[in-house]
Amino acid sequence: MASTTKDVISDLSPIIKVYTDGTVEGLLGSAHVPPSPEDPTTGVSSKDTTISPTLSARLYLPKLTHPTQKLPILVYYHGGGFCVDSAFSFLNHRYVNLLSAESGALVVSVEYRLAPEHPFRRRTRILGTPSNGAGGNIPHNIAMRAGSESLPGNVKVLGAILSNPYFWGSNPIGNEPKEDIEQNLVYRLWLFVYPSAPGGIDSPLINPLADGAPSLSGLGCSKIIVCLAEKDVLTARGLVYAEEVKKSGWKGEVEVVEIEGEDHCFHVFDPQREKAKNLINRLASFISH
Repeated sequence: MASTTKDVISDLSPIIKVYTDGTVEGLLGSAHVPPSPEDPTTGVSSKDTTISPTLSARLYLPKLTHPTQKLPILVYYHGGGFCVDSAFSFLNHRYVNLLSAESGALVVSVEYRLAPEHPFRRRTRILGTPSNGAGGNIPHNIAMRAGSESLPGNVKVLGAILSNPYFWGSNPIGNEPKEDIEQNLVYRLWLFVYPSAPGGIDSPLINPLADGAPSLSGLGCSKIIVCLAEKDVLTARGLVYAEEVKKSGWKGEVEVVEIEGEDHCFHVFDPQREKAKNLINRLASFISH
């Protein structure tokens, strides 16, 4: 009689587990919630749309003060280590409602495919600008591509928000762990979602400061804001990234916001706290100006 026991083959707690029977258990994120014709807190209306057979999004429209009013367009990618969470989750839905209301932006929150069911490929195409955590890595790579490739319809990426960006590398910096480097969760997670990454943990996709990575002077936008939290293990590399952008010869403006006493993506988990409100207001100002 065949055994019904299943064993863990990949344990990246507290983010995700994969079992021998192929079951994938996401350990982070929140329950899915539906869109709303009018959010009771913000007045923002939202609806879901299909972009392609494998890609969908939730659209957010803030209250309009005039029927011909022009709106900034924000493309949002949720965090979650490239393997958990959703554009349709309660936490992301609540956060994007607030961001749309504060910034007055039309927001496209993308429901992108996740690893391990859909591992990264070398030519995976992802377009967008602001996001958090693992998603905070995406705006950098999009801005780099926008600097070397024309977008459909001659669309321009004006700015990029890197919120708690997921950057890493083989040589620890700042407060990053100095021992058992390859056993670190941040290290292991990247190889889990992109096991064939050229350069491994020093792929320019995860380490834009690696030897041989494209020059940061090629960023294809005019302004960047890097948002960091003091207690987040990703912060040291985010600070170095911002300094390297400034020194690269890039002609745009880069701003760094580091929130004392806070940890990774605190403003998404608890947006009603005073520090979270202040950060959301700062991001809204960046978007609308």
